[in-house]
Amino acid sequence: MLKFVHRAIVYSIFILPFILGAQIDRSKIPSIRKEEKRIIKDIQLLVNTQGKEEEGYKKAHHQIKTRALKSNQFKADLNLVLSSYFKNKAMIDSSLYYTKRILTIKHFKNDTIKNEIYGLTYNMLGILNSKIGLEEKSKKWHLKGINISQKYNDRRIYYINSFGLANAYLSTKEYENSLRLYKQCLEYTEHSEIVYGSYVNMANIYGYLENYETTILYLKKAREMCKKFQRNHCIGIISNNIGITYRKQGNMDQALIMFDEALEIAATYQYPEIEIIGYLEKGLILNHQKKHKEAEKIILLALKKSKELGFLNKQKSIYYRLKEVSISQNDYKKALSYAEKFYEVSDSIRFLENDKEINELEVRYQTLQKEKEIKVLQVQNTNRELDLKNQEEAIKNLRLQQEIEKKETHNKILSFQNASEKKLNEITLLKKDQEIQESKLARQKSIKNSILYSFLILLIPVIGLLFTYYQKLQTQNELNKKQEEISEQKISSLIKDQELKLIKASIKGQDKERKRIALELHDSIGGNLAAIKLQLNNTVLNGNKKTISIINNQLDDTYEQVRNLSHNLIPKKFSKNNFCDVLEEYFNNIGGTTSLSTSFVAYPRTEIDLLDETLQIEIFKIIQELITNTIKHAKATSVELQLNLVENMINVLFEDNGIGFNAKNKATGLGFENIKNRLKKVSGTFHIDSRINRGTIIDIEVPALTSINDKVSYNH
Repeated sequence: MLKFVHRAIVYSIFILPFILGAQIDRSKIPSIRKEEKRIIKDIQLLVNTQGKEEEGYKKAHHQIKTRALKSNQFKADLNLVLSSYFKNKAMIDSSLYYTKRILTIKHFKNDTIKNEIYGLTYNMLGILNSKIGLEEKSKKWHLKGINISQKYNDRRIYYINSFGLANAYLSTKEYENSLRLYKQCLEYTEHSEIVYGSYVNMANIYGYLENYETTILYLKKAREMCKKFQRNHCIGIISNNIGITYRKQGNMDQALIMFDEALEIAATYQYPEIEIIGYLEKGLILNHQKKHKEAEKIILLALKKSKELGFLNKQKSIYYRLKEVSISQNDYKKALSYAEKFYEVSDSIRFLENDKEINELEVRYQTLQKEKEIKVLQVQNTNRELDLKNQEEAIKNLRLQQEIEKKETHNKILSFQNASEKKLNEITLLKKDQEIQESKLARQKSIKNSILYSFLILLIPVIGLLFTYYQKLQTQNELNKKQEEISEQKISSLIKDQELKLIKASIKGQDKERKRIALELHDSIGGNLAAIKLQLNNTVLNGNKKTISIINNQLDDTYEQVRNLSHNLIPKKFSKNNFCDVLEEYFNNIGGTTSLSTSFVAYPRTEIDLLDETLQIEIFKIIQELITNTIKHAKATSVELQLNLVENMINVLFEDNGIGFNAKNKATGLGFENIKNRLKKVSGTFHIDSRINRGTIIDIEVPALTSINDKVSYNH
């Protein structure tokens, strides 16, 4: 029974690769008509749908008979579909007829399409020959398919034919070759049916070799793949196979579990053959466990299904098993009844087989008739061969006549050659006369050349003098231009020096004015605020403590702001301290007095410290403005500042992790206007990169001035 189930699975796997393969990828053929593609798809769906096969056959046959075929690909597709239809009906002769018709089609759009169609056709011929028992022919066709696939590097055709060849080896019990090919087919993961079909058939081989552990291993792998791709019919068959293998091992409990699983699938999806095998095998185990009544009951269910479907072979096996169960119960009367029915079914099968023999004799008679026709054709071929021989002799006579004509033409050619030699002699005499005349002309040319050379010798010194005079004029013009440029540069440098002096004078005046304002703020307003604070502290006992405390805090804030303002107005003297150290201290102070986490990096530090002092002041004030904006508006927790000096450009990169803003709307605020004005003084540029809830990055670039001669004062 194990052998029967395995063979049934092998048969189903044979069908699937062909059906899938027949659906040729039309996306590779732009010229194919959409109507043809649609027709093929509809017919294939009907042929592969249970109960609609006849409708699909009629449509395909109608297309072949009545349709004006537009492409050979369409004709090949129709023949493949019809071949598959008759193969499924077990009408092998008809299937062979339509398959061989495909090989008569020689011209396709390209070699790739021809290779694909012929590869599928060779695979079908291999399957059909295997079905009628001609395994050697089957091997030859599959090998032909493998050869054509290797020639055009077509993996799908290669593995489909390799799988068919492996099945042919399995039929002839060449297990080693069969196993080798099945293991190769496991590599073709694009075709799931070939992979799990290979697992099932390998399990089949190991079952024949009684290596049941390996059989179960491969069957379980196949079942997992079938579950993955939802192949319920295959899962049911494999479950029965695993159960049979467990029964042969003596593991009855595991066998019953697998048979129950197969029966559940069969009942759910209506697979009667799987159900019959499951009931029969489960009954055998129950009988072995001496549960005779249960065994008889479940085997009778299998009998009922077999009768409904008209499966005589299965009825025969079931009556035999029922007889054994009755004997186990010592019910010999019932055993005799089952034995009689067993023989009745056997007689019916033999009667049908006799009808089959008659049919086979009719087929043989027809083949003899065809052989006679073939012999007649052979006689006709021999007559044609004789005609061909006569034609060959006539051709030989013609060739002799052609040789005679060639000799005559050869003689004519010799006479022409003699005449041509005479003409060549005359030509040589004429050439000698020409050489004499050419020598005379050469002498005359040499005299003329000598006169010309002497004239050129006198002309060259005159040209040299003129050239030197021209060069002197050019050099004099270039010197005049350079002197004009030098004088212009001197004038521009004097103007720039004058401008620098004016800028420095204006900066000094601004610094003095700022210092005066700072002192006024610190001494007058700051002092007044401090006095007010003392007076408020003295009146704490008499007034409202809460109100006075609020006023006191406000005064403290006002005092601190005035103090900071006064200090900020006084310009820092970066000449006394390194610029980078001042910035780093400033950032550390901000980090210590606020909740901000600060980071400062400068590179190269020593060269940045040598920047012009006025440029350092402007950069410092811009950074102060950025810090102020961040503290007021950004709600940031960290601030990073990087100073980089690259190719005489100072780059300031300021970044915070605050709430950000829309740069288009807020880039024109007062703070940014101050920054723009300061950058305009030092020819600097800046770029804002900010988005809501993503922080802000400000990139500033300023030309760096480090040497004393290049220092410039800027208007504040």
